[in-house]
Amino acid sequence: MITNTVTPRVFIAATRQNDGKTTISLGLISALQKHFPRIGYIKPVGQRFVQIEEQNIDEDTVLMDTVYDLDCPLVDMSPIAVEPDFTRKYLQSSNREALVKKIGKAFDRVAWERNFVLCEGSGHAGVGSVFDLSNAQVAALLNAKVIIVTGGGIGRPIDEVSLNKALFDKEEVEIIGVIVNKVMPDKVEHVAEFVRRGLKRKGLDLLGVIPHQRILSIPSVGVIQDELDAELLNRSQQINNLVDDVVVGAMSVNNALRFFKSGVLLITPGDREDLVLAAARRDGERPREPFSLAGIVLTGNLRPGASAMKVIQGMPFPVLLAKDDSYQVASKVHDMIVKIQPSETEKIAVVRNMITQHVDVNKIIKALDD
Repeated sequence: MITNTVTPRVFIAATRQNDGKTTISLGLISALQKHFPRIGYIKPVGQRFVQIEEQNIDEDTVLMDTVYDLDCPLVDMSPIAVEPDFTRKYLQSSNREALVKKIGKAFDRVAWERNFVLCEGSGHAGVGSVFDLSNAQVAALLNAKVIIVTGGGIGRPIDEVSLNKALFDKEEVEIIGVIVNKVMPDKVEHVAEFVRRGLKRKGLDLLGVIPHQRILSIPSVGVIQDELDAELLNRSQQINNLVDDVVVGAMSVNNALRFFKSGVLLITPGDREDLVLAAARRDGERPREPFSLAGIVLTGNLRPGASAMKVIQGMPFPVLLAKDDSYQVASKVHDMIVKIQPSETEKIAVVRNMITQHVDVNKIIKALDD
């Protein structure tokens, strides 16, 4: 069980996947550092992880540690990683007591000599119920007050927050308030007025309404490279170029040229060297203008010939070689869940700024003191 009952803490939950829980957490740490200089972070139960030194570490934990240099072992900030067979093993042989003990010890180490700990959940209040560690149960275990992050709108957020509130109430967990994320910029004031009224009827506070930031939903070429497990064919320093649009090069060069614009990712079979050379010429024709493709993905594992490879080596933007065909690559890029990467400094700056401008951080701090 938790032995640290003194260090202030808050648990960030969401009403559904991809509502922006990690983004909000990233920005809140920065905003709260002005009041709590030494902040700890923990994601007690993680479902998307990477291997670091033979340990499964939640990818959001890696992001937070890289951005803020949290000076805490990653295994403590990410004590439980839900591997593919985790649930099956648990249902065969329940070991909740061991999991609870692991989370408790990890939290105590994370909170050591910290002024505050931000705890990030893994989805809505019920996620994890199958292995008896729902977000509501974990928040109760950590003795943490909760902030719920929900998506834009009026009716849906209030409905979904109410559903989540029922589970938190069952575990006797206090909800500080709600942050509504990804609202169309021209509707922020309208949404804020009516969501505030709706939440008040449920006994909840509105902590902020955040406008949709398109840049946060745009993948970088580097993220796409990881998603496709693609090979980088040149030494471009622009791997973090943001992809505004995608064009599949399945047309003639003359027809394709009109699509070659800044921020475009060209997806084309690796044997379409004519399109690759046309992209190089187009870039070379405008050395003083802000034109450049975001990048090129060559598909079908078709490596260009020597002459085309020489041209690719001189291209300023990244050129990737993917194993899948063009349709599969385009589908994967379209369906990607875009997560902020530690190297995406522009996005991180946007996140920090939007929390400062649109979330009542002082209300959160006051609620922690009550």
